[in-house]
Amino acid sequence: MNAAVLSSLLPVVVLIALGYGAVRLGLMRSEASKDLATLTFSVLTPALLFRTMSRVHLDQVDFKPVLAYFAGAILMFAAMMAWQGMSRRSAVVALSTSYGNTVAIGIPLVGLAYGAEGLVPLFTLISLNALVMLTLATVALEFAVAHEANAAAELQPEGGPRHPVKIVLTAMRNGIIHPVPLPIIAGLLFAQTGWAVPAVIDSPLQLLANAMGPLALMLVGVTLAGSRIGAQLAGATVLTVLKNLVLPLLVAGLGWRLGLRGTPLVVMVVAASMPIGANVFMFSQRYNVAEELITASVAVSTGAALVTVSLAMALVAYL
Repeated sequence: MNAAVLSSLLPVVVLIALGYGAVRLGLMRSEASKDLATLTFSVLTPALLFRTMSRVHLDQVDFKPVLAYFAGAILMFAAMMAWQGMSRRSAVVALSTSYGNTVAIGIPLVGLAYGAEGLVPLFTLISLNALVMLTLATVALEFAVAHEANAAAELQPEGGPRHPVKIVLTAMRNGIIHPVPLPIIAGLLFAQTGWAVPAVIDSPLQLLANAMGPLALMLVGVTLAGSRIGAQLAGATVLTVLKNLVLPLLVAGLGWRLGLRGTPLVVMVVAASMPIGANVFMFSQRYNVAEELITASVAVSTGAALVTVSLAMALVAYL
């Protein structure tokens, strides 16, 4: 087993285990996870997203490596949505197969394995990952919410379906006025001004941003303690295979076709092999859908990554 993979994954496993143990030892009720998840999604996540995007200068970004990554991720997301249909569940499941833990695991892993040369394309990917994938998921989820509300209205004798234009406008509004896209857009616009965030604002933002990852992972463990993993194991295994194995193969093929070679391609493939990110769990909590499946999938995907990421790193050396 690759030592770099083990040292990068271990903190993630420990944080999930701490959340699980807190419930099992009676230090926390699993029901409290809803409130903590709301706090994380509505306060900590926006702080992280704004702070990340406020440092992205588009004129300095090399888009070719990330183009291969996002082509694969969006293709995977779209395929899952087409397979399962327009619903909140399908959108969250689609996100789980296309959004990985590129920060908590990806940064130390790539830094150890490929050095500063590898971190450059990885940081470019991280700076745009939320903008592309989380915004895509948010829009899909809001359209699914509007679609489900419209279907329910058709069953009410005093109501009726809303006009399609109204559905689209409502979904677009909710997709922008939202704890994910809004700080992304605000941060990106701020970055283009060339200004720096004042220290008095940046310091608390940094504290909030740094708390997001560990708390989200502990919440996975909290939910895991109250979930029936056995009942979700088959579905979690399928999502793990799609995220940990199929997505990196897809990114490798697309990157090769785009003419990528060397470290940029290697880093994009390794990033695609990262296990399912905790942000996917936050979306399942936010939209109250597929929570047990996503919780199990994050756990299974993280455990399997000890093998699958090592495999990806071994095979990618031949690209």
